[in-house]
Amino acid sequence: MKIAVLGAGAMGSLYGGLLAESGNEVWLLDIWKEHVDRINEKGLRIEGITGDRIIKNIKAATDHAQIGTADLLIVFVKSTVTDMAVKNARPVIGSNTVILTLQNGLGNVEKIEKVAGKGRVLAGVTSHGSTLIGPGHIIHAGQGDTYIGETDGSITGRLEKVVDMLNSAGIKCSPADNISSLIWSKLIVNVGINALTAITGLKNGQIIEYEGTSDILELAVSEAVKVARARGIKLQYEDPVAHVKDVCRLTAQNKASMLQDVLNKRRTEIDMINGAVVREGEKEGIPTPVNRVLTGLVSVIQETYDVRD
Repeated sequence: MKIAVLGAGAMGSLYGGLLAESGNEVWLLDIWKEHVDRINEKGLRIEGITGDRIIKNIKAATDHAQIGTADLLIVFVKSTVTDMAVKNARPVIGSNTVILTLQNGLGNVEKIEKVAGKGRVLAGVTSHGSTLIGPGHIIHAGQGDTYIGETDGSITGRLEKVVDMLNSAGIKCSPADNISSLIWSKLIVNVGINALTAITGLKNGQIIEYEGTSDILELAVSEAVKVARARGIKLQYEDPVAHVKDVCRLTAQNKASMLQDVLNKRRTEIDMINGAVVREGEKEGIPTPVNRVLTGLVSVIQETYDVRD
């Protein structure tokens, strides 16, 4: 299968590398020229829980037109730039191209559909963790289940084909019939982990080792669960707090994506994660003070990159 991965950060590179390793034609699309050049010249180095190796049968590009039409476009860009990134990727999207979003936050499916049209998008969530070390180099820091589904909940041939392909690449994947449940279930994990790591600089596993951060995690998650329930969302786990802490343990050595953004002085997805809980809580009349504070703190951090040592 010819696959284009839009956004070759830590997770995009991980998925692209594993899919190339299993025999697919994979193109990584990114604006970071040094990263793209290093992959094309020396391959993609993956180390961590699945071993240390260099994947050379993978291609990378900054120019979408260089790739041609893909059978599958996997969207891994930050949710803050989804609209623009998918518009720029139009040369890759043919009449039969399937689009899969595995992004964080709320609203990505709707943004992609505005560009590509209704019925073109599969959506999902993944528990894998990856850290971008430098150009052409990532660490596979954690793994878990991946779930993907059609937006209408149906189980289609194209869905089953993508699920089979991911499983063949060593990415444990199952089809799902409730996208809203998937997205909110992953959102709540990110609510509990990302902002705390960005503020403290701790790795995923460390935030449950300290009473202060563990307590805040529980409060932030509990607020998000109240909002989800008010919206009639059925989560994929019975005990949300316990589940988030389990994810922390499973990805203990991972630097969460928001922490990676802060360390590299990039704009974060705080408005689409904890900020989304605040906005949805306002609609439902549910107070979310802990998520509001976390959103405010991360927002200030990213707004003051240039004035802090």
